[in-house]
Amino acid sequence: MPEDRREAEHRPGITARTLRALAPRVLRGLLTAIVTCLPVALIAGLVQAGYEPLHRVDEAAIVAATDYTRARPALLQALLAWQEAFLPWHVYAALLPAAAIWTWRAGLRSRAVWGVATALVGWNMGLNVKLLVQRARPVVQDAVAGAPGYSFPSGHVFNVTMACAAVLVMTWPLLRRRSNALAWALVAVAAVLAVLTALDRVLLGVHYPSDTVGGVLLACALVYSSWAGFRFSPATTEARR
Repeated sequence: MPEDRREAEHRPGITARTLRALAPRVLRGLLTAIVTCLPVALIAGLVQAGYEPLHRVDEAAIVAATDYTRARPALLQALLAWQEAFLPWHVYAALLPAAAIWTWRAGLRSRAVWGVATALVGWNMGLNVKLLVQRARPVVQDAVAGAPGYSFPSGHVFNVTMACAAVLVMTWPLLRRRSNALAWALVAVAAVLAVLTALDRVLLGVHYPSDTVGGVLLACALVYSSWAGFRFSPATTEARR
């Protein structure tokens, strides 16, 4: 048997080495997710159990919000336009490609891959949580808008928060190099987008307030957990920047 072949047989395969390198990161990310997703799990549990105080607050908010919207046709049109503009695939298509290309060209390639993977995997996880909880949409007399699918968490709010958070973390070193003020201004913009999207969903009567809170909390928990796992690598310096 040739020497190089014998050596190759005794060397660990690339898959095994990769798995051993990824294992600490994955474990740290999973443990972090278990902790950070607890508030979301609590809200989901209350929703599934039909917790009366939460139900009363949600229903009262929907009635008040849709009454307010119904009396203001111009506001209704603006809310419907916001709903269309912030469809999940619109949000990801608008934010991810440019941020990933910028980060990649700046030399932070693993960070760029992390951001895209986190956002897209998170998108799928948000859909799975909807299927798991299976909360029905609000039922409103003389509804001002409608939406398909389940209600918890709000997909619009979840994906706006997920995309913004992933892009901010991915590009943070580059933003800080430009200007600290710019970096924190974009954080404020992201927060405003999430709040306005949450208001849009409630004012249209297609989501309860607890759905929107769950969307924000779940997105932040997943991005933070993914980041905690990604940066946990003593041998990687780029991930610690």
